[in-house]
Amino acid sequence: MTVGFEAPLSPARTGVADYAASLAAALGRHGTVEVNARRADVWLYHLGNNQFHREIYQRALARPGVVVLHDAVLQHFFLGWLDEQEYVEEFVFNYGEWHRELAHELWRGRANSALSQRYYAFPMLRRIAEVSQAVVVHNPAAAHMVREQAPAARVVEIPHLFAPVDLPSQVEVRRYRQMLGLSSRQFVFGVFGYLRESKRIMTILRAFDRIQRAAPHSFLLLAGDFVSQDLARAAEPLLGVPGVLRLHHLPEREFWLAASAVDACINLRYPGAGETSGISVRLMGIAKPVMVTLGEETERYADTACFRIPPGVAEKASLTEHSILAASLPQTAQEIGKRGAGHIHSFHSLERVAELYWETLCAHRC
Repeated sequence: MTVGFEAPLSPARTGVADYAASLAAALGRHGTVEVNARRADVWLYHLGNNQFHREIYQRALARPGVVVLHDAVLQHFFLGWLDEQEYVEEFVFNYGEWHRELAHELWRGRANSALSQRYYAFPMLRRIAEVSQAVVVHNPAAAHMVREQAPAARVVEIPHLFAPVDLPSQVEVRRYRQMLGLSSRQFVFGVFGYLRESKRIMTILRAFDRIQRAAPHSFLLLAGDFVSQDLARAAEPLLGVPGVLRLHHLPEREFWLAASAVDACINLRYPGAGETSGISVRLMGIAKPVMVTLGEETERYADTACFRIPPGVAEKASLTEHSILAASLPQTAQEIGKRGAGHIHSFHSLERVAELYWETLCAHRC
């Protein structure tokens, strides 16, 4: 069987490209996988929320196959692609003529779309879900969104993959920490990936002041590029305080150096877009304790495999308390990291995930 494989690939700066490269190699052990193929027995399309996926989305509509939704809210994808009239018509297709004025209102207020819950309430999935042979999602939140938007769609939940990696040596990690001005006695929290409002960057920075006062040996490493200039300006006064270290986009090798060098990862997501964070899976997979937002997106993780932070009014206090706990009791944090790694290696292994994909693709071959 030949699989036509459609996804952003390296050097595209998106986690989907890394995911797709690992999956394509693993599927290749089951059969033939061709990127940008002209003919295939079944097509696999990877869709996300940025503009790397624009042409893939169009091909998935024109030549239906199995679609992987890395984000189950495509609202921001359309806001970044379509003009006002096109966006309104797409919104009306999804939600009916009686929502036309709401569509215009959402378009006019799109500058606030990154953090406003209103936008996440309208995933705009109907068109792609109805035409596709199957829709692959990574968690119950995404499955719920698809079924709500397109009740007749065939939804298949497959865990986000964890690809094995050759980690840097302890000597390399120690040198990297020294380069950052960190000793072995300091406890470092890491935030990785594109820095956007929904990753709760401002909440994390505001909480860190209290965290460091309670645990003075704490440091916060913020590694990634800001997506929004407004967020970058708002965060700037908090980036220069003692204990906050700033790095920009990291190439793959340095990412693993930085990931290995931190003692815990903070990876919150609210509002959620039905996505399973590849960064959470990667960091848990190498036995780092990870703080995630409590919700359907993360409910498949074992209860003792991570720190869960409730969204809403309790978020800042919970993040602060759990961070102080982790920094004050590093052995407890390490034990949670080990349990997280056990969960990821059991349920998210590349081989297991590839087998689940192959079964799904075989069921929908031409």
